[in-house]
Amino acid sequence: MTATPPVALTIAGSDSGGGAGIQADLVTFAALGVHGAAAVTALTAQNTLGVSGVHVPPVEFLQAQLDAVLDDLPVAAVKTGMLATEEVVCAVAAEAASGRLPHLVVDPVLVSSTGARLLDPGAERAYVDALFPHALVITPNSREAGTLLQGTVETVADARDAARELGGLGPRWVVVKGGHQAEAPGGSRSAEAVDVVYDTATGELTELRSTRVDTGNDHGTGCTFAAATAAGLARGRTVPDAVAAAKRFVHDGLVASAGWQLGGGHGPVGKLGSWE
Repeated sequence: MTATPPVALTIAGSDSGGGAGIQADLVTFAALGVHGAAAVTALTAQNTLGVSGVHVPPVEFLQAQLDAVLDDLPVAAVKTGMLATEEVVCAVAAEAASGRLPHLVVDPVLVSSTGARLLDPGAERAYVDALFPHALVITPNSREAGTLLQGTVETVADARDAARELGGLGPRWVVVKGGHQAEAPGGSRSAEAVDVVYDTATGELTELRSTRVDTGNDHGTGCTFAAATAAGLARGRTVPDAVAAAKRFVHDGLVASAGWQLGGGHGPVGKLGSWE
């Protein structure tokens, strides 16, 4: 008989292609020994080639999902992904303000992999004004960090500055993910993927480095990283340990899935690893 697993909750959109969103989060939770619960914020029609449709259920139904999960299950950590609208962001922020979303990891899904803005300005502002102050960790990628700060984050040096500035918006920890960073402004992508981690309490900056994996199967890396971080927190890890383990999990998944041939576009990152 095995011990009862800890519970993590993902509040995010559904990816019908299975590479990102709720599907990626639940697979990641399971791989890391955590029971996953979910509250779906949006339904998407998508595959490896792109998104062809989005349906956002009424926010009242999101609230019903959250109440059903939180009133029954001992949720130890929460991860947010695509929140779709300003109304949804504000509803999740209200839950966080009430103390019902422990160890909250906010992955601000604002910009697509092609650079397209996914949310209207009101929703982006709601992240900053309402949700970030209640987050334990936020995990924007470089493009999202630039959007939030109304600037450009291209290099590791930019990411360091961005992490400090984002830390002033209220989260306890900031991770600026480095999947799109360049060696120099306007240059090609760097040989390493460097995530910048900022501890707002101490002002300490650290860098998590891994060799960049040459693969087109990178759909869902951001979701997977945030979900793995939440899984670590649910299992009692500290934020630095959870973030470092999540970085290894994503890197190992990229390596494992580099040769996969799923679909005609950006295939999913593998989620077959473990903590070891």
